[in-house]
Amino acid sequence: MKVLKISTKGRYGLTIMMALARKHGSGPTSLKSIARDHNLSEHYLEQLIAPLRNASLVKSVRGAYGGYMLSKEPADITAGDIIRVLEGPISPVEVLDDEEPAKRDLWLKIRDAVKDVLDSTTLDYLAEYQGDEEQENYMFYI
Repeated sequence: MKVLKISTKGRYGLTIMMALARKHGSGPTSLKSIARDHNLSEHYLEQLIAPLRNASLVKSVRGAYGGYMLSKEPADITAGDIIRVLEGPISPVEVLDDEEPAKRDLWLKIRDAVKDVLDSTTLDYLAEYQGDEEQENYMFYI
């Protein structure tokens, strides 16, 4: 079993999908514009869009005004859908068959909690998230 570590593939894949979610309903978006807006390599984004397209999360539109669009509503795509496509199965800890039962149970609970968070966080939520307004008001003195 592969241990989950979110690499740049997963992070930038979420960036692509969030950008497409923000433009959802207004036509295709080019990878060039996403790369420019987020200061990322267009070539790298091209490598990430292929598996997302193969998983039917995005579709491509050819032509002068072409680009990419979500294949579904942003509310119907989860962070878990995207991460699984780009990173593989979700398992933050390798669970061994001969592990002590208490530790094995803990690892399985951690795995399930991570899966629950990823599978309950929609692309719609991520695209619209503005952050905690109150968090900016905290002042720390050292």
